[in-house]
Amino acid sequence: MVSGAQAVSARRRVIHGVAPIVGLLLLGSLAAAQSPKNSNYLRNIELCSGSDRTSLESRIEGCTAFIESGQGTPAALAVAHNNRGNAHTTKGDYDRAIQDFDQSIKLNPTYARSFNNRGVAYLRKGEYDIAIKALDEAIKLNPDYGGAFANRAGIYLKKNEYDRAARDYDEAIRLDPNLEAVWSGRCWTRAVLGALQAALEDCNKALQSGPSNAAAYDSRGLIYLKTGQLDAAIDDYDSALRFDPKLANALYGRGLAKLKKGDKAGGDPDISAAKTMQAGIGDDFTHYGVR
Repeated sequence: MVSGAQAVSARRRVIHGVAPIVGLLLLGSLAAAQSPKNSNYLRNIELCSGSDRTSLESRIEGCTAFIESGQGTPAALAVAHNNRGNAHTTKGDYDRAIQDFDQSIKLNPTYARSFNNRGVAYLRKGEYDIAIKALDEAIKLNPDYGGAFANRAGIYLKKNEYDRAARDYDEAIRLDPNLEAVWSGRCWTRAVLGALQAALEDCNKALQSGPSNAAAYDSRGLIYLKTGQLDAAIDDYDSALRFDPKLANALYGRGLAKLKKGDKAGGDPDISAAKTMQAGIGDDFTHYGVR
């Protein structure tokens, strides 16, 4: 979603990229062109399309019934496999998801969404290089696919390839500035690279669009820690921990900020707790440029 270089980001509990962006497509328009079908058939289309906040199990059942009906066109079946694959991904059943995305691509080799979603499934499995290849293909098929750029940026971030991640975040934001978590992801990337003012602007943008964002507070905490604004860093790490009390990065960063302020009694417990959660976190922060 590991070599030594990859391990730093892979250990982080919050992905400072995006919550992987998947493509779910409604089947209605593709199925409407066919001859009228019975109510069960139409209900399966609704379920497979995720209508009315459909549960994952119901979506899988609806997609399966539609696929097995033998009445769908190749294009509609490609969408059904894609949607069922997304449901399997959400459930954590990545191998089944990949099988569905593979079948979707076989039915429609130009369907960029399925390549993107296959990349997300491999990302979640931790198979980064295969994920990047799938996302490369999605972008090749649709150069304006902001979500695919954002997902690939998240993988580069986890591989510590920060320059590549920054370029992909730039493109994702250019194409679709409203994508979830891209501002936070670019903030973290820029913070690690040392472009601190630009990083701060990105984090502020992320928090304006969604204040309940542990990753953005954690990223901004790192910026303030690197610039010596220790009280501001502690405040942001406090906010990150309110949303995610087990975020080792925020605990360690807050501990460092407290120690730099001379608060050993407050800093040592945070450092200790963070190391218990994530043994190599001290090395991670050295990699981020903080000691």
